[in-house]
Amino acid sequence: MKKASSIIASLVLASALLQGCATPQTVNKSSDVLFKEGEQLFQKGSYEDAIAQWKKVKESYQSPELTTQAELNIANAYFLNGDYIESATAYEDFRKLHPSHAQAGFALYRQGMSYYKQINRIDTDQTPVKNAHTILESYLKLYPAGEQLGEVQEKILDCRDKQLQYEIYVGRFYMKTNAYKAAIGRFEDALKSFPDLTRRDEVLYYLGKSYLEDGQKSKGRETFGQLSREFPGSAYISEANKVMDSFF
Repeated sequence: MKKASSIIASLVLASALLQGCATPQTVNKSSDVLFKEGEQLFQKGSYEDAIAQWKKVKESYQSPELTTQAELNIANAYFLNGDYIESATAYEDFRKLHPSHAQAGFALYRQGMSYYKQINRIDTDQTPVKNAHTILESYLKLYPAGEQLGEVQEKILDCRDKQLQYEIYVGRFYMKTNAYKAAIGRFEDALKSFPDLTRRDEVLYYLGKSYLEDGQKSKGRETFGQLSREFPGSAYISEANKVMDSFF
């Protein structure tokens, strides 16, 4: 009996020793080493692995300076990896934690671009367009001489154009369903909200047509007249003339 117990004890000990040999020993690395490893992985384009290393820097609580830089680097890695939902959140968190940081302006710009990169077709959810426009407008107000000023202005203009396209899309949908009063309201609001965009002639055309379809002939004629005066070279003028001929 003693012999059997001795054999069992020996087997248990041997098993434990083998498991110990098979399991790599965990090495506690300094935040500086972890940070540099993250940089090396980032340079190779291994963004997910870089993020994992920089998260370890944050969790180590060894260096506030490296932790701050790791937070920004994580956001950059998300952005370059195409993880725009995650990068938008990471840039926003960075700005909230470090509002006076030298890179706060860049983080705000990249936050806006993270939303911009999520923009899809006109017939889909327009939340990314609204978010991008709001954040990029904030950049203009807070950093009027910022390094990314030119691109921000360009993207804002594109966001506004996409918002106008959406208004036209919805207005035309109302027209197709014979909801002309709803279409009129949409197009009238679009003219007020986007007075400086090149699609204004398109809005005037559909507004004039909606007026006519709704039985408001005088307003329809007046709107088409405005279209001709403001956009004499517009392709929509010939279409407006055809519509006018069908009503008068």
